[in-house]
Amino acid sequence: MDALPFSTTLISTGTVALAEIGDKTQLLALMLAARFRKPWPIVAGILVATLLNHALAGWLGSLASSWLSPHVLQWIVAFSFLAVALWTLKPDTLDEDESLPARGAFIATLFAFFLAEMGDKTQVATVLIAAKYSPLWEVVLGTTLGMLLANVPVVALGSRFSSRLPLKTARLAAAAVFLALSAWAFWRALGG
Repeated sequence: MDALPFSTTLISTGTVALAEIGDKTQLLALMLAARFRKPWPIVAGILVATLLNHALAGWLGSLASSWLSPHVLQWIVAFSFLAVALWTLKPDTLDEDESLPARGAFIATLFAFFLAEMGDKTQVATVLIAAKYSPLWEVVLGTTLGMLLANVPVVALGSRFSSRLPLKTARLAAAAVFLALSAWAFWRALGG
């Protein structure tokens, strides 16, 4: 049976959208929206920064999959999903002394988002997805859509949105999804 069209995109979108809930980049989007009050340049900055960052992460994931045997890769993916599930339970914060660039909304967002994503759980998730699924362009498209799904409402609705979103519940749900993905990956690694 053939996979559904764009199934890699759908998996990537859902995974990253869930991982992004309550993430520091979502808090960053809120800060940028409050500071600049220009949603479209902020959304454009998020889009470009995410495309660049996740293309790099996806490329590294694809490269890693060519170095490792499928069995070793299955175990790495299983443990990594477990780690991301545990990581998701810890709420992210922005450092109080973390300053935003004083440039325009687009440039500030581009640089701030690109740097904030380095080593972030959504970047790690992108590496893992790219190591497991192909084609790479669908992974990057999906992870970028996931980032936009999670961050555009925050930018559009500003501080009113953050006070109404039950972030703890969302983090627990995201952690449960990653835990289920980990269990499924362990089962597959064991030959199930």
